[in-house]
Amino acid sequence: MSLRTPLYDTHQALGAKLIPFAGYDMPVRYTGDVQEHMAVRTAAGLFDVSHMGEFIIRGPKALALIQQVTTNDASKLPEGKAQYSCMPNREGGIVDDVIVYHIREDQYMMVVNASNIEKDWNWVSAHNESIGAELINVSDQTSLIAVSGPRAEEVVQQFTDVDLSKLGTYECFKGVFDGAEKTLVATTGYTGERTFEIFLYNEHAVRVWNDLLAAGQSVGLIPCGLGARDTLRLEMGYMLYGNDINDTTSPLEAGLGWITKLNKAPFTGAEAIFALKVQGLSRKLVAFELIDKGIPRVGYEIAVNGEVVGSVCSGSVSPVLGKGIGMGYVPVQYSAEGSELEIIIRNKPLKAVVVKAPFLKR
Repeated sequence: MSLRTPLYDTHQALGAKLIPFAGYDMPVRYTGDVQEHMAVRTAAGLFDVSHMGEFIIRGPKALALIQQVTTNDASKLPEGKAQYSCMPNREGGIVDDVIVYHIREDQYMMVVNASNIEKDWNWVSAHNESIGAELINVSDQTSLIAVSGPRAEEVVQQFTDVDLSKLGTYECFKGVFDGAEKTLVATTGYTGERTFEIFLYNEHAVRVWNDLLAAGQSVGLIPCGLGARDTLRLEMGYMLYGNDINDTTSPLEAGLGWITKLNKAPFTGAEAIFALKVQGLSRKLVAFELIDKGIPRVGYEIAVNGEVVGSVCSGSVSPVLGKGIGMGYVPVQYSAEGSELEIIIRNKPLKAVVVKAPFLKR
């Protein structure tokens, strides 16, 4: 039986189509994927992301644990800031990609993907045995609501005394939000638009969701599902764990060298990642646009001059650009911007070209 977020009944009442995702029954859409996608690009969308996992890491050893299990350098993360990172395994593959929030002195939160909560918890806990930080899994008691889009700030501002216009991206604060105490509000997101992610206790979720939905009606805010969330993140070239990255992909192959700080204190997987850097990459994750008309779907073959060289990891039609876009791993010699590829769709090779992500230029 699938798990349910505290907003399950609310989604049903709103007429959402619910599907199993990462062990939860989640709304895939309310009206239509394109309508919801465009609402986020032009106004605002409201998302239930309560299936995500949250680990609190605190105490004098908190930073040491984070530094050991992640690739980015959390020692450079000031209070009130967040950082995109990933956790590598000992072979240099990716256990998960995560966001680390520095809430206050000696207190951090790590947000992990829903499908990896148990795996990630076991991984971090095993490393903590020799470090001794205070580690708490608060996933089951935490709801996460995201408001995303160019009108998001004016909606969210109605429920906090903090001046949101002063917050840059990847910042956070903890306080009272719509009467809910100990709520963390962060400017992190997965759409490429101005986004506020609201972490709060489960008992407040339904009320805060309804209040945000009511407050946002005048600016065009609508509830959005996983379908729109997927095309929104794809237009920005954001990776989806399990599709674009996994336990066998290196951060370097995935283009995540910018969050992989090999010059910081040693971390798990660093030796394997460094060895690959010295050896040189044989493949890279590339973004591509279809020149011919078609929809590149996950698993479709990627070819060069009729020879299969890879497969599509993520793909769809961009609602904004009106063309097929996707990502996939190809041999490094075919990874340069402008390289010509073929996407095999129904046994027919369709022309595509490697482009620089994001697909949607801001």
